[in-house]
Amino acid sequence: MQRTRKQIIFTIAATLMASAGVNTAKASEIYRYVDAEGEVHYVDRPTGAPSEERLSIASKPTSSSQVQARVNQRQPANTTSADQATQEEEKAAELTRAQKRAQAKIQEQKCQKYRDQLETYVTSRRLYREDDQGERVYLDENEVQEARSKMEEMIVKDCS
Repeated sequence: MQRTRKQIIFTIAATLMASAGVNTAKASEIYRYVDAEGEVHYVDRPTGAPSEERLSIASKPTSSSQVQARVNQRQPANTTSADQATQEEEKAAELTRAQKRAQAKIQEQKCQKYRDQLETYVTSRRLYREDDQGERVYLDENEVQEARSKMEEMIVKDCS
């Protein structure tokens, strides 16, 4: 949004008047007029232009004690909100840490199962599986080696 010349001049005039009346309430005289080209001007002395009008702008100083009182009133609410947010974040972080610990425990149990199975594959004299009728089918050397390799891959994949 582009500011017009009128707005800029008015802002400057208002700022100057406000800074001039720092310690006391003061009514200042500002004159507004439109020149022949249609531009609006604000001045602090009369110019005698036919379209000139006198504006009365009153200003008073800001009380620093009142400002501080408002800040103090708002601050406990802000602190409480911040404390609550911090507590909620801590609870969420603790929950996340507990979930991670639980997942790590499950993962460790799974890895231990894999290691035990591999040890069985390595130390057993004969390995077998059960077929659909529940009968033992003994594995030949190639099937045993394949089972060992598969278990080693699972350990590398899931336990590293």
